Amino acid sequence: MWQSLGLSALLAVGTTLIHMVGLAVLLAFMRSRSNHIRPHLNIWRQGAFFMIVVNGLFLLHAIEILLYAGVYIWLGEFDTMEAALYFSTSTYTTLGIGDIYLDSQWRLVSAIEGFNGFLLIGWSTAFLVTVIGRLRSVELEWLDHIRDGEDSRGS
Repeated sequence: MWQSLGLSALLAVGTTLIHMVGLAVLLAFMRSRSNHIRPHLNIWRQGAFFMIVVNGLFLLHAIEILLYAGVYIWLGEFDTMEAALYFSTSTYTTLGIGDIYLDSQWRLVSAIEGFNGFLLIGWSTAFLVTVIGRLRSVELEWLDHIRDGEDSRGS
């Protein structure tokens, strides 16, 4: 049990660090591009910006899932990377299909992976909601600009 808990703690810390660094990189990208996001100039830039952020989050989760899958292979729990990835993805996303299991010695790792994945997905969701809120505020500024322009022409 202690080996399983120790390994789980290392994986949780590792994936949290990966996530933190990945979000910092995405945030730096967003800051570097924030002056270019003006819906009245080019709506496609705003869409591309959003897609880069979403795909960046997807990549972060894929890396974290891959880390767990690699550990499962290293532990000898699976013979193929496909099976390890399938199990890890199902566990990380808390889907938990339940058609394959770990041996009892390491099953605690998979339980903690589910909890860890739940937290990291929640963190990504909060990040994405913030991004959407920022894009929405830029859009509202643009709409106010248009409305103010129409008001000044109408008077």
